[in-house]
Amino acid sequence: MINISKKTLQDLEFESVIIQVASHNVTSLGKTAILETIPFSKRTNVVEALQLTNEFVASFENENRIPNHGFDAITKELKLIKIENNYLEIDGFRKILSICITTNVLLKFFKKFHEYYPLLHGHSSQIETNTSISDAINSVVDKYGEIRNNASDLLYTLRKSIQSVRTKVNTSFNSALSMYNSADYLDDIRETVMENRRVLAVKAMYRRKVKGSIMGASKTGSIVYIEPDTTQQHQRDLNNLEFEETEEVKRILLELTSFISGFSPLLESYQLFLTKLDIVYAKAKYAKSINAISPEITEDQEIDLVNAYHPLLLVANKNEGITTFPQTISMTTESRIIVISGPNAGGKSITLKTVGLLQLMVQSGMLIPVHERSKLCLFESILSDIGDNQSIENQLSTYSYRLSRMKFFLDKLDHNSLVLLDEFGSGSDPELGGALAEVFYEEMYDRKCFAVINTHYTNIKILTSKKEEAINAFMLFDTKELKPLFKLSVGQPGSSFTFEVARINGIQDDLIKRAQGKVSEHKVNLDQLAIDLQREKSEFNKANKLQNIATKETNELTKKYEEKLQDLYEKTNQQHRFFEQKSKFLKAGKKLFDLIRKHKGDETNKELNEAMKKYIAVEKKRALETTDAVVLDKTIKEVLVEKPSAPKPRRTKGPTIPQKKKAKVGSRVKIPGYNRTGKVQSIKGNSAEVLIGNFKVKAKLVDLEVFT
Repeated sequence: MINISKKTLQDLEFESVIIQVASHNVTSLGKTAILETIPFSKRTNVVEALQLTNEFVASFENENRIPNHGFDAITKELKLIKIENNYLEIDGFRKILSICITTNVLLKFFKKFHEYYPLLHGHSSQIETNTSISDAINSVVDKYGEIRNNASDLLYTLRKSIQSVRTKVNTSFNSALSMYNSADYLDDIRETVMENRRVLAVKAMYRRKVKGSIMGASKTGSIVYIEPDTTQQHQRDLNNLEFEETEEVKRILLELTSFISGFSPLLESYQLFLTKLDIVYAKAKYAKSINAISPEITEDQEIDLVNAYHPLLLVANKNEGITTFPQTISMTTESRIIVISGPNAGGKSITLKTVGLLQLMVQSGMLIPVHERSKLCLFESILSDIGDNQSIENQLSTYSYRLSRMKFFLDKLDHNSLVLLDEFGSGSDPELGGALAEVFYEEMYDRKCFAVINTHYTNIKILTSKKEEAINAFMLFDTKELKPLFKLSVGQPGSSFTFEVARINGIQDDLIKRAQGKVSEHKVNLDQLAIDLQREKSEFNKANKLQNIATKETNELTKKYEEKLQDLYEKTNQQHRFFEQKSKFLKAGKKLFDLIRKHKGDETNKELNEAMKKYIAVEKKRALETTDAVVLDKTIKEVLVEKPSAPKPRRTKGPTIPQKKKAKVGSRVKIPGYNRTGKVQSIKGNSAEVLIGNFKVKAKLVDLEVFT
């Protein structure tokens, strides 16, 4: 079972995170459940909760968004339907109807998109789909929240009769109103309503002239309100019918309540399902707002937080437009204790709280604002001692309280514990308190726990440097500007910059020198060494950053050069292949034309014919073995079908061959090699510019075939 005290939850401000998460709930039950969140005790619960939240976050970014899951709680109705001879009001039935419709829509959705939401579908598949409850309620209650006329045969008959009697009531009253108004017995207002009935406003002097029951009078007594006799009789009939209607409605609601009571367990499961869905929804919405992800949950004992943000600080700074600095912290069994030193207000406490709070959130099934490469293991206990912890109730000083906390820690500590100590060893005499803190530190180290410790104590820093599974770290500090950089550096202890911070805050140099004189030379030198190391490391980091930028730029330029070189190489090869192909065509063409010229067009030169056929066959075979096969094969076929040239005929007189039409501007022409005709736009010398579609083409006039 997980061991996390209420004090640790307070120290790490876990409740503040929970309140922010609960602000995203859409149901009262979901919000209550979120506010009661405590970390899970089982690994399977943690992993499942993280996966569920991940699936809901994914739904915000794809087209198959999860339908609305909002509902009004039916906890009260579930209790009432279990009471014998009790019935629900219409509003209660409408809540139940809504929860049934919402649940069934979601069950159908998760079944359809089970590949997108496998875990949510797994949970929903355990719940029964049921429409009989909805059908039963819909058969009684309409969409306006009224009992339907046809909810029963008797109700239908009663309401029909009621409508008829109401008509009689109005008819009889209007008749009396007309008659007595004509007789001038009525006041100017003529009528009013009393006790939900229409009554005549009769002048007091004529009250005996009007037949009916007096229902009241005006304050001055000048008007008497009378209900006519004829109307009274119909009104009594109406009252009786309305009473019967009320009784029939009660009977119908009682019957419906009895029917629904049989589905109490199912309705409870519906409400629980929607409540859990609202819990996941709130976690997902919160995760989306802080750009959180699910880290890898490792079986090995390991914490590897990459670019981790404190969620509360992230939200607060975002609202104020302030930059938040992430931290990267790695802990394994070989470096399971980190001792952080550095100046006050440098970010030590925030770094420590970031580790603890993110661990609590993950173990509560919440996504955290870290890089996707981050890893976390799970701990069975998380122990903390953060801030000024004076116990007024028990009249304990800060140091006494911390001693009691350390005793509590030593009773709980083991290899599955994460310990978070802020200002470790403070609250007492530096030497005596430091010595006792050293003993506690060694005891924690021997228990194999994981720990993040903030301290100013030099002896704790020195002890850490001697431990194989512990490591010093410090918060970076700008030694020139004398201001914190809020960035953790691991590998060496840091200075508290006590005298430097005092100087920047206006303390006189002579006072600072006097203070330095009261400290042992060894301690001052040690602190100065830490400052020098930090300054050198800062300069190294800056140089390394510039080197990384230069390397990146060089790599990008090299990549561009290689891409251009490759492109040039491919173009060169392409041109080489093109010229090689053209050369082959020229050689083949020369040979063919030589043979054609020698051919006389008759059958007497058999050797030449045979040589030509043999050459064509050889060239065709060679061409078919190359990439030029298709082109050469077409060329050869054209040559083979070409008819031999006939001898020139003797000149004889015959009909004159018509001359070819000349192209002019505006002529419709066709250019060899183009399937479409075009229109001559302009003529310059022996060339013409032809518009074919949207393109202009230049061609020789002699090549143009003129149509118009």
